[in-house]
Amino acid sequence: MTRFHTERAVLVLEDGTRHTGRAYGARGTTIGEVVFTTGMTGYQETLTDPSYAGQIVLQTAPHIGNTGMNGEDPESRRIWVEGYIVRDPSRVVSNWRADESLDAALERDGIVGISGIDTRAVTRHIRSAGSMRGAIFSGEAAGLDDDEQLRIVREAPQMAGRNLSAEVSVASVEVTPATTERIGSLAVLDLGVKQATIDNLAARGFDVHVFPQSATLEEIRAIGPVAAFYSNGPGDPAASDAHVALLRGLLDDGLPFFGICFGNQLLGRALGLGTYKLPFGHRGINQPVLDKTTGKVEITAQNHGFAVDAPIDAVIDSPNGYGRVEVSHVGLNDNVVEGLRALDIPAFSVQYHPEAAAGPHDANYLFDRFRDLVIAQQTQKGAA
Repeated sequence: MTRFHTERAVLVLEDGTRHTGRAYGARGTTIGEVVFTTGMTGYQETLTDPSYAGQIVLQTAPHIGNTGMNGEDPESRRIWVEGYIVRDPSRVVSNWRADESLDAALERDGIVGISGIDTRAVTRHIRSAGSMRGAIFSGEAAGLDDDEQLRIVREAPQMAGRNLSAEVSVASVEVTPATTERIGSLAVLDLGVKQATIDNLAARGFDVHVFPQSATLEEIRAIGPVAAFYSNGPGDPAASDAHVALLRGLLDDGLPFFGICFGNQLLGRALGLGTYKLPFGHRGINQPVLDKTTGKVEITAQNHGFAVDAPIDAVIDSPNGYGRVEVSHVGLNDNVVEGLRALDIPAFSVQYHPEAAAGPHDANYLFDRFRDLVIAQQTQKGAA
């Protein structure tokens, strides 16, 4: 049975808003950007998504933890959220796959959380005022003076301008062999990659070489890649100049490219487009997106606080000389750019997560589209 804490904890936002609840997970102080995610399920995948580094995540679904945590579903090597906010944590674990309770996993990884607050009120506040810095105080820290707690929050760094890739990336190259007929070696730049992405790429015939975010063009060229891939990840794309320069080198080499989430924003920058911070971002597994190529609407998994600045109804010329570019996917809630396609070079990207662990799987076909692009490029080279 999961312990049910009654110790006091406080959530403090940078505008002075305060919510008092119960301690959940580890004790202490944690600081980050407070954001909300709307998924009704898949909290284990959310917690272990490296894209959430630097963020205190609020679950809008009220009842969390009933299925516990298991050893099969993690998307990375640890829990990455800075803090966790839930309304009603489950007192018991009720799933045959569970290895431990969510509470125990949070304590093990040192994640400070809070429960028993009005998460709907916090969500509505963020939707109106925008994502903002915040902190959770529990244990001895819960007794700090109100003004001192607010000072700690306001001295924390803003998410805008932060480069967090080095905090989540692998330290050295890791290789996952193809699990079907082999196409060739794929260079994946790990900016916060999820295991489901690696598995999907290996299932399309790629030997997946996951490179640290500090990789050089020469190191990537050394594996003789047939294509390149940029993963999801945390932070501000405007603070990733080195990754943009590397991508431009890969595009100049003529390699087919696929980027997701953070990789979409970096492709936008490599093509010469700008990026900007959204008021409260898109986080959840129920985000509707229009694929302009097929006219179909997909329900997608998303986790991003920044977006590409581009006209959604026009073909434009890349300011950096890569030919024509169009917005391929559009978010139907707010018309945010959800995908890019270069028309004169083999490169495309989407702002959401086609691997979609724990669902939905409407966009999984994009991995097939990437595989077909690479094979077409190989055929074209062979005929030349």
